[in-house]
Amino acid sequence: MDTTLLKGLTVLEHLARSDAPRGLTDLARTLGLTKSNVHRTLQTLAAAGYVRAEPGGYACTLKLFELASPVVARIDVRQVADPYMHDLAEATQETIHLSLLDRTEVIYLHKVESPHPVRAYSSIGGRAPAHCVASGKALLAYQEDEALRHFHDPLPIFTPRTIGTLAQLRGELEQVRARGFAINRGEWRDSVCGLGAIVQDGMGKPVAAISISGPADRLKLAVLRRFSTVVVDTAKNLSRALGHNPALRMPALPGRPGSRTGATLKPCQASAAPSSDQERPPTAEA
Repeated sequence: MDTTLLKGLTVLEHLARSDAPRGLTDLARTLGLTKSNVHRTLQTLAAAGYVRAEPGGYACTLKLFELASPVVARIDVRQVADPYMHDLAEATQETIHLSLLDRTEVIYLHKVESPHPVRAYSSIGGRAPAHCVASGKALLAYQEDEALRHFHDPLPIFTPRTIGTLAQLRGELEQVRARGFAINRGEWRDSVCGLGAIVQDGMGKPVAAISISGPADRLKLAVLRRFSTVVVDTAKNLSRALGHNPALRMPALPGRPGSRTGATLKPCQASAAPSSDQERPPTAEA
C-alpha cells in the first residue's frame, strides 16, 4: 500500500467532510499525523488544485465536485433514461443505446435490445470510435473545439464510408448541429447504420447521447428520416427529465458558424455479405 497516497486521501476526505476550513495543527492532531506530513500533503493537494488556503486553514476546491459530477450523472442518466429507451425501442423496433463520450470513443452505458433476430450487437461497457458512430458524432458536435485534439489526422478507417480526416469530421459535425441529430452510414461496420441525438442536463451540457442502430438493409434512408423525429423527441424528453429547460438554446461554441439549413441525409449502404450470412447479427453499434 502506498502510505503517502493514503495519507493524502485521508486529509482530502477529512477536509471534504468539514463544515469549515481546517488548520494544520488541527488536522495533524485529528488524523494522528505529524505536522510536517500534513503540511507536505496540503501543499501537494493545493498544487494539484484540490485544496486552497483560506482564513482559518485549508478547504476543498470545486475540483472534487467536477470529478464527482460525471459519475453521478452516469448513474442518474441511466436510471432516468431506462423508460424512455424502452419506449423508443417499442416505437422503432431497433436496438437503443445510451452512450457517453470518452475522448475519441463512446462508451455504452445502457442498452435495450431490438426484438428482431438480426440486430446490432453490442455490450454495456463496450466502446466504439466516436467519429464512426451516430452517438459519438452527436456528442462531438457539441464539445469545444479542443475535444478534437485527441484525434490524430488522418483518422482510423474501418469501412469505405468512414470519415478519414479531421477536416471532413468538422464538416460532418457542422451538419449534425444543423439538423439536430447524427447518422452512421455504415462507417464503423458497413452492415450497420444508426441515428443519434444528444441528451442535455439542467445546465444545458450534453451529458449523453441516445441512439438507434440496426442492419443497413433495414435502416435505409426513408426509415432514418421517419425515425429521426422520434429519436430527437426522445432525447429532448429525457433532457427535460434531467432538468433541462427546452427554452434555453445550446450555446454557440467558439469559432463555429451558425447552423446551416438544407442538410440532407445520405442513404446507408446495405451489407455486401452473402445471403448465407444474413441470419448472423451485425457486430457493431450506432
